[in-house]
Amino acid sequence: MRLSDFNYNLPKASIAKYPASPRDKAKLMIIDKENQTIETKSFSNIADYLEEGDCVVVNDTRVFQARLFGKKEKTQAKIEVFLLRELNAHECIWDVIVDPARKVRIGNKIYFTDDLWCEIIDNTTSRGRTVRFNQATDIFKAVEKIGVTPLPPYIKREAEHSDRENYQTVYAKTDGSVAAPTAGLHFTNRLIEKLKKKGVDFVPILLHIGLGTFRAVEVEDLTKHKMDSEFFEIPKDSAERINATIEKGKKVFVVGTSTCRALESSVTADGFVRPNRGWTDKFIYPQYEFRIADKLVTNFHVPESTLLMLVAAFGGTDLVMKAYKKALKESYRFLSFGDAMMII
Repeated sequence: MRLSDFNYNLPKASIAKYPASPRDKAKLMIIDKENQTIETKSFSNIADYLEEGDCVVVNDTRVFQARLFGKKEKTQAKIEVFLLRELNAHECIWDVIVDPARKVRIGNKIYFTDDLWCEIIDNTTSRGRTVRFNQATDIFKAVEKIGVTPLPPYIKREAEHSDRENYQTVYAKTDGSVAAPTAGLHFTNRLIEKLKKKGVDFVPILLHIGLGTFRAVEVEDLTKHKMDSEFFEIPKDSAERINATIEKGKKVFVVGTSTCRALESSVTADGFVRPNRGWTDKFIYPQYEFRIADKLVTNFHVPESTLLMLVAAFGGTDLVMKAYKKALKESYRFLSFGDAMMII
C-alpha cells in the first residue's frame, strides 16, 4: 500500500471542536464487511450489536494535564513545557518539549509555582529536553492543578476547564497519555452499565498514547515508516477474560486503535492474548491479518494517518474510504471530538 491511498479532503468545518452531549448521542456509522453495507445509527445503539458473552476491550489510560507554563529563572521569559513521558519516577526525570526552544539551555531552571520547578539536564531533539523536577513527588498529581489539557493540534481553540472531563473517557484510570483514546469518549457510565446487565464483559487494558499519534507519515512506501514506541500493559486477569470470550466462540469488540495495537502486540501462536507489559511500535496497515479483534469501534481520522491505515486494514481500504466519503457528505463530525464508526 502507498501513503497516497489514504488521502482525502477534510474540510475544517468537519472537524469537531466539542464533543456531543450527552456523549452517546454521537452518530455511529455501522460498516458491515461481509455485506458491504453502511448505515447510520446513534452511538447509544451499540448495545444492539453485542450479545451475552461478548467482551468489550477498552484502553483505560488517563490523559494528564501535560501542558505547563512557567518562567525562566532570572530572565522571567515565558516557557511552555509539554510533558511527554516519565523516565525515572524516583528522581522525577521526564522527557519534555519546550517552546520557545531557542531560549532553553542545559542548566536553566523553569519555575511553575514557588514550590515547583524543573531543571534542564539534557537536549534530546531540536525542541526536546530532559528535565528533573525539584520535588520527589508524584508529578502527575502535582500538575493536575496547574497544567492545561493537551488538546490535539487540529482543534483550533484554547483548552477550557471542561476539557479536563470532556477529553477523558469515563473509565480512565492510569495517568500517562498526552492524547485520549478517542473512540472511548462516546461511552457513558449508563451505557456501560446497560452492556454489563446484558452480560457483556467490559475488559480494561492499557496503552499510553504519545504525541506520535499525530505525527505525519513522510514516506510513500508504508513499509519504510517507523512508529513511535508506546508503553502498554495487558494484565493477567484481562487476558484471561478476553481468552475466555474467544474460547466460548463469542466476539471481541475492540474500542480504539490504541487498544487494538496493544492486543495485536501480544498474541500467542494459537491466537490468544498473553499477559504482557512493555513497549510497542507495531504498525498496522493493509494487508495485516488481525488475530484478536472481531469488531472495531473507532473515530474518523486524519488523512494519511497511521490510525486511518489500521482502520482500513480492518475494514478493507475500499470500503473504509467509501465510508469516509459518505460521512463527509452526510455531515458527520470528524476526529477526536467527532462521531464514531463500528466495523462488524
